[in-house]
This record gives sequence, structure tokens and C-alpha cells, in this order.
Amino acid sequence: MMGLTNLNAFHLSSTQITAANDAISSLETAIKDITVNLSTEDRKRYGSINEQNKLFVNKVNDFYQSQPALSSPEVDWEEFTKDHSSRKTMEALISRLESIITRLNNAKTLHDYDNYQAALVDYSYTTYKAGTSAPGFEDKYKELKQFFVKNSTSTAPPTENKP
Repeated sequence: MMGLTNLNAFHLSSTQITAANDAISSLETAIKDITVNLSTEDRKRYGSINEQNKLFVNKVNDFYQSQPALSSPEVDWEEFTKDHSSRKTMEALISRLESIITRLNNAKTLHDYDNYQAALVDYSYTTYKAGTSAPGFEDKYKELKQFFVKNSTSTAPPTENKP
């Protein structure tokens, strides 16, 4: 079972951060010719096909691949095949990127939790020191106390000794 603090003690080195940023830049460069910014209206107009329609497209592709004589001559089958292949490739890339994003979000969540827990410990210490009239702590306490205004959406601070 994990402890309550330092849930993620693994940190990227500056070399790893540079490598990750370089990899993202390379990916952006590699796909720049195929990426398109759609307006909200365009997204509504073209939408995305649902799972049932993807199955339909796949079935039409299967028929074209296995029995091309049954396929409509009015369809540009070379372009259809390229579109189908591109869609599958992009779907695979998106899946991999979503997996990376999920793992990064999970790691970030643990770092956020660790930061917040450490900040609460510091706030408790500050509250204690402000109560002893130690120089500088009263001002720090006043600055930090604003983050614990009681309302329905905030988390109550740790028990504090009022100075």
C-alpha cells in the first residue's frame, strides 16, 4: 500500500524532458501536412461516424478487397483505400497518444497530491509559528489563510491554532 506522501518520487531529468519535447516536436512536424483545423460548424457538418457506421465502412472495404467486381464504379476506390488506411493509422496513433496522456495525467495527479499534502504541512507549521509570534510567520499565515475561506467548494485547512 502506498504511503500518504511522496506517492510519485520519480521525476523526469532535464535530459528526459528535452527528449520528450523533441519527440513531440518531431511528431508535430511529421503530421503537419495532414492536420486540419475544423471550425465548430465544420465539425457539426462532417461530424464523426459512429461505431455502427465504422462497421459499415469496414464491411464495404472488405467487399472491395475480396470481390472488387461487386463495387460501384462511381467510387474512387484508390482514394477510398487510402482514406481507410489513413483512418486506421490515425486511430492507432490517437490510441497510443491517449494512453500516454492518461499515464502523464496519472503521474501529474500524484505530484499534485504530494505538493498539496506538503503545502498543508507547511501551513500547519506556519499556523503554529504565527501563534508563537515568530518573525515573518504572521504575514505568511495571513497570506495562506485566504485559501481556506469556508464555502461549499473548498477543503477545510488542517486544525489551526489562531494567533
